[in-house]
Amino acid sequence: MPSAVPGLCLRQAESPSQIEKVRQLFLEYAQSLGFSLCFQSFDKELAGLPGDYAPPDGRLLLAEYEGQLAGCVALHTLEPGICEMKRLYLRPQFRGRGLGRVLAETIINEARNIGYRRMRLDTVEPIMKDAVSLYRLLGFKEIAPYRSNPIEGAMYMELAL
Repeated sequence: MPSAVPGLCLRQAESPSQIEKVRQLFLEYAQSLGFSLCFQSFDKELAGLPGDYAPPDGRLLLAEYEGQLAGCVALHTLEPGICEMKRLYLRPQFRGRGLGRVLAETIINEARNIGYRRMRLDTVEPIMKDAVSLYRLLGFKEIAPYRSNPIEGAMYMELAL
């Protein structure tokens, strides 16, 4: 997938080695949170990759920056016409370069191309302040909870596509 950022390469993770790279990034993401994702069946998600993130209705994007594994983002169907962005993650050394915005914009465009009308996400504002700021900048609005999340500070957002 073409990127507006020189040195950034985004691709759908398809091969076993690409899936393994995403699995590694998902684990780093989970460890960075400071709480368990067991309430989201995270172990089952890892074991079944690409799972619900596989085309045609899902996406599992891998980002490399200047040849180094940098991050990932995914989407899957929640219900007809509505998808969910998941696992937007950049390794710490790649943050602050606009790459997170490019990943988010790319997955939003992929959702539009698939035909979704709305994109949702859940996040934890106290831990992910930068991500929440990015989501608001991209037009996401806070909504009522659409799933259970036992983590204090959990918030839910939606973007009309």
